[in-house]
Amino acid sequence: MAEIMKSDVQIQQKVLRELRWDTRVDATEIGVTVHTGVVTLTRTVGSWDKRAAAEEAAHRVAGVHDVANGVQVKLPSSLERTDSEIAEAVRHALEWDVFVPDTRIQSTVSDGRVTLGGTVDTAAEREDAERAVRNLAGVRGVVNKIRVAPAVRLPGDVKKAIEEALERRAQHEAKRIEVQVEEGRVILRGHVRSWAEKEAIVGAVGHAPGAQTVEDRLHISYD
Repeated sequence: MAEIMKSDVQIQQKVLRELRWDTRVDATEIGVTVHTGVVTLTRTVGSWDKRAAAEEAAHRVAGVHDVANGVQVKLPSSLERTDSEIAEAVRHALEWDVFVPDTRIQSTVSDGRVTLGGTVDTAAEREDAERAVRNLAGVRGVVNKIRVAPAVRLPGDVKKAIEEALERRAQHEAKRIEVQVEEGRVILRGHVRSWAEKEAIVGAVGHAPGAQTVEDRLHISYD
């Protein structure tokens, strides 16, 4: 137990240093606790972007596998927007983003929280739509209910396309990743060397036609 507590303290200090390093985050606004390797972030920040940045910073620290993001978003009065203003900004953001099929996406705004709906062709387009709106002034949170349309490709074809994409990235990555496709759901298993590599692989798979959802079961090995 003493060794676990020592490790928790070390991870906590590393996370705090990473938060101080990230210019998107004011480290004094974020509370960090660690219990048996699980990092919990708390307190209040002034934007959705800062909340997400704090979570990303924690995941970048070697030894961190799980993060519970309990950070609350409280907007300063200068960033307060009406729901109508936010809805207009959301529409403009979707239209201006070249990676987003804006005509196929609808949004609903209630008390600063944006709910996205509609149907797109790939999981990557679904994530791009959320990315386009989550940092807009006044947005308190985003609920992504966008569906990915079923593709006409057979599961075996989807699996082959994904494996080929991973091989193009680097052959050693492809050998360590197992790809399973079940009715549009892509399950990834295996080991990666960092959180950044994990995000890159999941992001690459999200571009595959026929991949409606990507279930990330990859484990990070720091050795």
